[in-house]
Amino acid sequence: MTSPRFDIRDGGLPGLKIIQRWILEDHRGSFSRLFCSNVFKDAGFPQPVSQINHTHTRHKGTLRGLHFQHPPHAEIKVVTCLKGEVYDVAVDLRENSPTFLSWKGVVLSESNLTSLVIPRGFAHGFQALTADCEMLYLHSEAHHPEAEGGIHPEDPRLGISWPCMIGEMSERDQAWAFIPQDFPGLQV
Repeated sequence: MTSPRFDIRDGGLPGLKIIQRWILEDHRGSFSRLFCSNVFKDAGFPQPVSQINHTHTRHKGTLRGLHFQHPPHAEIKVVTCLKGEVYDVAVDLRENSPTFLSWKGVVLSESNLTSLVIPRGFAHGFQALTADCEMLYLHSEAHHPEAEGGIHPEDPRLGISWPCMIGEMSERDQAWAFIPQDFPGLQV
């Protein structure tokens, strides 16, 4: 039997990686590996997983994000869609980055077996493209409420093209401010 494997490719912004999982199928069903420390180290996730989170989003169009943690608790995230389909967005907030305030959107779904490795200094959010989406997050850092940060997902400076009309958003996500003109970026 062939061993499950991953293909890693550039995500379009420095440090952002897309991981394609391979699936093994036979008459019994299928098998897919979600994480392998040796492979993920090469993709920019060099430390142990500190926290694993799971989200369930009920309605198509719901938007979650854009979230990050301020240094010294800046985190690397690996995000995977286990059920349904989402439009996953990463925004470069790193000070002096050549792609500062640039964003990349990737469709993640249960069928395309794709994960996104989001480096420190990026904000992250997603929009549900189907009902009943489930996401799995691997974090390099534990959650620190005092380090929470966010930016409004409809910030005109970013101009994110969300693929469908925005449905539900949490009060917290609606309350995030637009990026100030003098925002220097995150030192990570």
